[in-house]
Amino acid sequence: MSDVSLPTYKPKDFATDQDVRWCPGCGDYAVLTAMRKTVANLGVKREDVVFVSGIGCAARFPYYMNTYGAHTLHGRAPAFATGVKLANSALTVFVVSGD
Repeated sequence: MSDVSLPTYKPKDFATDQDVRWCPGCGDYAVLTAMRKTVANLGVKREDVVFVSGIGCAARFPYYMNTYGAHTLHGRAPAFATGVKLANSALTVFVVSGD
């Protein structure tokens, strides 16, 4: 067995070049900040993380995370995320939903 070191991430490593388009004062900003911190500390490679969303303001979340992501149809994010996880159980999959 070989020792494979994972990259050391910082929350800014999960930021994208996309302008965040939520209303000023929206709680989604706090969720985005918290998720960037959380994912940076998970100990998994960035390319092994997937964010799946549906519709509404929260649906923009995958665009703001420097990971894989999918913006799916209304009500279909859980089913889509389940399919992603079944296809590759090694991935860390998150569903973002609601407004």
